[in-house]
Amino acid sequence: MNIGEASKATGVSAKMIRYYEETGLVPPAQRTSSGYRVYSDADIHRLHFIRRARDLGFAVTEISDLLNLWGDSSRQSGDVKRLAQAHIAKLQEKINGLRQMADTLQTLIACCAGDERPDCPILANLERPVNDVGEVQARMGAVNRRQK
Repeated sequence: MNIGEASKATGVSAKMIRYYEETGLVPPAQRTSSGYRVYSDADIHRLHFIRRARDLGFAVTEISDLLNLWGDSSRQSGDVKRLAQAHIAKLQEKINGLRQMADTLQTLIACCAGDERPDCPILANLERPVNDVGEVQARMGAVNRRQK
């Protein structure tokens, strides 16, 4: 099947298929005499695997490790489990970071009167250097706001 058909079959864009080939996640495709890529059932199966791993948030380097484990019949499932656990730890870190961002924004929103005045604690916070954010957040909590 050609790259367009492989893309439809796997849900991986043609551009990403070419990228995965460049990075070595997918072996170079066979070529027709006119130079078009041709993908085998094994290539499609591999692209499905990569797509699922990407959907779970694995990075290309992690997917490479997973593919190596997948292709190694002497692998130990504990190796795969450790890789997945490390990925979960990274996801939890990201989730915690997103929660902290949301909490900070909620605090700033609560401090903003949202009226006709130009004073805006949200903008005041954004203009501060990063190392002052904690101090600015503490001060923003003390801002008096007018109710609408």
